[in-house]
Amino acid sequence: MDEQIDTVTLWRPVGPEELRLIEGSGMPAFPPRLPDQPIFYPVLSEAYAVQIARDWNVRASGSGSVTRFDVLKSFLDRYRVEHAGSKAHLEYWIPAEDLPEFNSAIVGRIEVTAAFGKDANLPVNAE
Repeated sequence: MDEQIDTVTLWRPVGPEELRLIEGSGMPAFPPRLPDQPIFYPVLSEAYAVQIARDWNVRASGSGSVTRFDVLKSFLDRYRVEHAGSKAHLEYWIPAEDLPEFNSAIVGRIEVTAAFGKDANLPVNAE
């Protein structure tokens, strides 16, 4: 009998540079945080990720994309869901030093589900 793996679907809005790094890795993981980025912020709803990618990433860098991925619930259970403004703005705050373990807890591949701004073509994800 197959065992059910309990996962949580999360989204992350990304700018063009982060997307290039994710694509360059083959879509299994997020790149390390920069020194001025102590927290990794995956969000709990696609609508919130779209809002950030469309309204913030496009303004900051010309384009923004939304990624979707599944993470082991057992890993996420160590972290609280944080409110970032409104009740609809829910996210996890993963310390940068925990990102390698977070990446190991991703089940499957990271998918790009939406793109906005210049160069807004959806990439073809390798299977």
